Amino acid sequence: MGAEPETSMNEATPPTQQTPPPHNPVANLIARMSVAQMTLAVVLVIFVLQWFDAHRQIGNMQQELARRLAEMDGSNKASQMLVTQGQEATRELSAKVVLLEAHYAEAQNQRAALETLYQELSSSRDETVLAQVEQMLLIAGQQLQLAANVKAALIAMQQADDNLKRMDRASLNNLRKAIARDMDRLRALPNVDVPGINLRLDNLIVAVDALPLAQDMHLSQEAAVAAPAAPAASGWQRLLYEIWTDAKQLVRIENTQKQELPLLMPAQTYFLRENLKLRLLSAHLALLARDESSYKRDLQAAQEWVARYFDTRSGDGATTVSTLQKLRESNISIELPDISASLEAVRNYRVSREKPAR
Repeated sequence: MGAEPETSMNEATPPTQQTPPPHNPVANLIARMSVAQMTLAVVLVIFVLQWFDAHRQIGNMQQELARRLAEMDGSNKASQMLVTQGQEATRELSAKVVLLEAHYAEAQNQRAALETLYQELSSSRDETVLAQVEQMLLIAGQQLQLAANVKAALIAMQQADDNLKRMDRASLNNLRKAIARDMDRLRALPNVDVPGINLRLDNLIVAVDALPLAQDMHLSQEAAVAAPAAPAASGWQRLLYEIWTDAKQLVRIENTQKQELPLLMPAQTYFLRENLKLRLLSAHLALLARDESSYKRDLQAAQEWVARYFDTRSGDGATTVSTLQKLRESNISIELPDISASLEAVRNYRVSREKPAR
């Protein structure tokens, strides 16, 4: 009983026709595979994917490594170039340092030589200055002894003191004090205007040639008196006047007690003027020598000659006589001091310098 219903059911419901699945190899393969097989396949797929990914990463790493190696190679070459340049620069610097050391050593030697030379020159310069000072003091003494020229002596001593002052040495103070004392003695002397007296004497010598002679003025006056103008008259009156004038010339009345100078010839007047110039030049030399007696004697002789032979009533003659009188009254004699102390001080100082050097 139980079988019959089945038969009837099978008969009653006809079997449904199943549609075949589409033809897909992967799907068919998956359908045929079991779970273990599927798991294994998945693992294999994952492994393959990981392998491809690892292979790709390895390729990327190789490329990156190659790039970095290339960069490192470039950097290494640049570093080698820098190292080479540094080595070359170091060698150049070493050569420069050696050259500088040689120059420094040479400079040190030159400095030592210059210091030695400076010391020698300084000592030689001091000796030169002291020699110049001694020479100037000698000149000052000669000016006083030979020409009595106080002004020139003071100038020479002042120059010597200035040279010592420029040396700026404390050891020279005593020497400068000795020179200062002698200079004070010269400044205390009375002032004699020697240049002014010389100038007056020179002007007198120049004016001698232009001084008018007394005989020339006397003859011109006599001619003016002896030749009056003829009065206006008739012919026989002029004739009588001329005869009378000639007759008066034949007789001459003179005072024999009056000292009249004889007439001088032109050559004699020339020598008269030259002798007067010589007298004035002699007075000039006596002034320079401070020989007051000779100076006044020559001026007195010149004054007498001018008053005797020349016309003192003229302007030039009166000026000459007045100038000669003023020059005679000038006092040129002064007592000159001894300035040998400063000269001895310089010589002693030079001797004291030479002893330690020996």
